[in-house]
Amino acid sequence: MITTPVIPSNIQAQIKCHFNNPCFSLNIALTPKTYLAPKHLCMQTTTMYRAIFKLNQPDDSHKFQPLPQAAGQYPYHLKHPGEDKDELVFNMVGDTGGFRDNAFQHRVAALMANQAEKPDFLYHLGDVVYHYGEAQGYADQFFKPYEKYSAPIYAIAGNHDGDVNPGAGQPYHSLDAFTTVFCGTEPRDITFSGGSQRKSGIQPNAYWTLDTPLATIIGMYSNVPKYGVVTAEQRAWLVEELYTANSLRPAKAIILAIHHAPYSADINHGCSRPMIELLEGVFAETGIRPDLAVSGHVHNYQRFQKNYDNGTLTYLVAGAGGFDELHPLAHANDPHFSADDPLLDNITLAASQDTRHGFLRISIKKETQGLTLNGAYYTIDPLPENGATLADSFSIVVG
Repeated sequence: MITTPVIPSNIQAQIKCHFNNPCFSLNIALTPKTYLAPKHLCMQTTTMYRAIFKLNQPDDSHKFQPLPQAAGQYPYHLKHPGEDKDELVFNMVGDTGGFRDNAFQHRVAALMANQAEKPDFLYHLGDVVYHYGEAQGYADQFFKPYEKYSAPIYAIAGNHDGDVNPGAGQPYHSLDAFTTVFCGTEPRDITFSGGSQRKSGIQPNAYWTLDTPLATIIGMYSNVPKYGVVTAEQRAWLVEELYTANSLRPAKAIILAIHHAPYSADINHGCSRPMIELLEGVFAETGIRPDLAVSGHVHNYQRFQKNYDNGTLTYLVAGAGGFDELHPLAHANDPHFSADDPLLDNITLAASQDTRHGFLRISIKKETQGLTLNGAYYTIDPLPENGATLADSFSIVVG
C-alpha cells in the first residue's frame, strides 16, 4: 500500500505518477527537507539545493600517491563471465567501509544479497576500508558484510583505499591491500579475509574497463586528495577508452565510474573542480559522453542532470553504502559555499536522499527500439525488520 505523505499547506508540490513503476515522484518547491519517506516514494530534491563549490579549501595535493604496477596488460580490460542475454542487472554502491558502527554496511549488504532477482555483479565505487585501506580492516569491513553476496564484486578504489597510515606498525604502499583483494591474474585465497570463502578478483589495474554483454564500464582511479587527481597517463587512457566504447554503440551502453564526485550539493565536499575540468575536457576533446556517470565519495545519494547543446548526461552520487556518517546537503544561501561559477551552469539536482543509507540497482535491457538503462535507488528502513525503500528511479535511452 502506498501512503500519501503529509505536506504542510504552505508548501507547493507537484505530484506525478509513474504508471510503469509503483511509486510517486514528488517535487518540492519551497522546503529544503521532505517530510515522510514511505514505501515506494521517490523523493525528489528541493529547488533550494544545487551543485556548489565549498569555499576556502586547503591544497592537499601532497597526499597524492604513486599508482601500483598493473597486474594485466594495457588497455586493462576484463570481460565479465556472464552469458549474453537480453537484460543485465547489477548493483552499484560506494563508501561501504566502517569501523565505528558497522550495522549500516551489514544491512545494505544483506538487502543487496537478498534481492528477489539476483544481480549479475556488484560494482563498488570506492572506499571499501576506512580510513587508510589497511589489510587488517578488510575482514570486518568487506569480507564479513559481503560473505552472502554470491555474485562477483568488482571495484574502483577510493581515496581512503589509497591513503597510507603514517602510524602503521608495518610499512606498506598505497593500494597494497586493495590490489591484493581485487587485482591479479587468477583467483587466490586472501590471508587477511578472516576465513572468507571469497577469492581475490582478477582486475588488471587500478583504472580499468569492465566489458559486459550490454555495457562498457570504464573505471577511473582518482587517488587520495579530497577533490581527486588523475594523471596525464590515465587521462590519455580514458580518451582511448571512450573512442573504443563509442565504437560499440548502440549495442552497448557506456558507464563511467569515478570515486570523486564531479558534482555535489553536500556540505562536506561540494563539487570537485579537478574532476569537472577533467571530464568536461575529455568529453569536449572526443565529442563522446557516457550514458551515465557514477561516483561515491560523498556519503549520500544525488542525481544530477547536465544539459548540453546536443543532449543530457545523468551524474549519480551513491556513496551512502555503509559508513555511519552521512553528508547533508548545503543550503544555497550558506556563505561557506558558492554556486556562482560557469562550471556549474546547466547542471540541475533532480533527486537526493541524505538521511538514509542505500544502494543502486541498474538494469540494462534490450528493447525493440534499442537499449534502455533503468536505475533504482533503494534505502534501508530505520526499522531493522523492514526491507528496502525505493527512493528514486530513472530511465535513460542508450546511445
